[in-house]
Amino acid sequence: MQNTFMEKLEDVLLPIADKLNNNKYLASLRDGFMVALPLIIFGSIFIVIANFPFLDKILSESQFTAWQNAISPASDATLSIMGLFVIIGIGYKLTQRNELEGIYGAVTALSAVLILTPQVVGKTEGVIPTEILGAKGMFLGIIVSIISAELYSYFTKKDITIKMPNGVPDQVAKSFSALLPVAFTLTIFVVLKIVVALTPFETLQNLIYTIVQEPLTALGRGLPATIVAVLFIQVFWFFGLHGQIIVNTVFDPIWYSLNNENLAAFKQGVELPNIITKQFIDTFLVGMGGTGGTLAVVLGIYLLCRSKQNKEIAKLGTPASIFNVNEPILFGLPIIMNPLVILPWILSPVIITIVSYTSMYLGLVPKPSGVIVPWTTPIFISGYLATGNSWQGAMLQLVNLVITFVIWWPFLKLLDKNYLRQEKEN
Repeated sequence: MQNTFMEKLEDVLLPIADKLNNNKYLASLRDGFMVALPLIIFGSIFIVIANFPFLDKILSESQFTAWQNAISPASDATLSIMGLFVIIGIGYKLTQRNELEGIYGAVTALSAVLILTPQVVGKTEGVIPTEILGAKGMFLGIIVSIISAELYSYFTKKDITIKMPNGVPDQVAKSFSALLPVAFTLTIFVVLKIVVALTPFETLQNLIYTIVQEPLTALGRGLPATIVAVLFIQVFWFFGLHGQIIVNTVFDPIWYSLNNENLAAFKQGVELPNIITKQFIDTFLVGMGGTGGTLAVVLGIYLLCRSKQNKEIAKLGTPASIFNVNEPILFGLPIIMNPLVILPWILSPVIITIVSYTSMYLGLVPKPSGVIVPWTTPIFISGYLATGNSWQGAMLQLVNLVITFVIWWPFLKLLDKNYLRQEKEN
């Protein structure tokens, strides 16, 4: 009966996951964020440096202000305009997937977004508001970069190009070949800008933010939607599919947008608006030894298990688990396709999501500050840094670790009992 249920579940989920994982738009979106990741982490490191604990107590007010002013360009030029890098990354990767020169797709996407961007701040014209290139403009940037890359690819493949004679240098020929596809693509966005300017929204940014991004962001910042996302991550991983890649591709634009809102508030010293952010997921779910909080599983094996197989797996998996890489445990224990552990594997991340959310909602733990802490940062350090250098963040990770350990306890004992029996028989 159990095997039949598992087979039916696998038959339903595997095709869906496979289509999502291989969809060129979702894959390009994922890769676009990967392009921006080094810059995001760089900016986050300098946010931490700028707000180092007790620095405001050591330095005078003027010295502390001068310190922050000197350091802030590092984050202003990376985190504050992360949408810009994502746009370039998506345009490049999607054009590349269309088997064309990626760089032309990237610059076309960037130009298309800038055409649609109102270049005015207050009464000053000729300047681009950074908020449009950050969280507020993220959704528009994603949509425009995908459409512009597809339009450029369409015109190029239709051979609407200028062909240079033989003997012309290759790079010159490529530039002239891209001229008409780029021109036709950008002209479409110029016309679109004119049309939208005649509506009450005035700009496409306002239209997208009001109709699409605001409702989706409101959904993504809630606990129910987050629990659904976590459940899908765990179920996909159970069947051997990378749950983060599949689910985060859909949710990352929302979580990053919420993250940027918190970062802006953190830098201004005002109350942080969101609990659910990208850093919430990475710190209190992934940052516990990897997906599913498997550092608690490793500790459980050391403390509870006697079988040689489990002990060897724990030894192999410990170094990687410290840095939140848990494939040795997923495939070695195994967790993947193992019906004995499906319940704790799915249940424990949901429980710690609820506990983490409730702790922040009640004010027991500070909300994530918006600083991007690399997901490979070891437990406790990541919790401390992600919550604005707060010991409560590290303590919450410890509580979550204990909860996960307790949930896994009886299932690890059962698994170990089976392995011990097999070892005796052999």
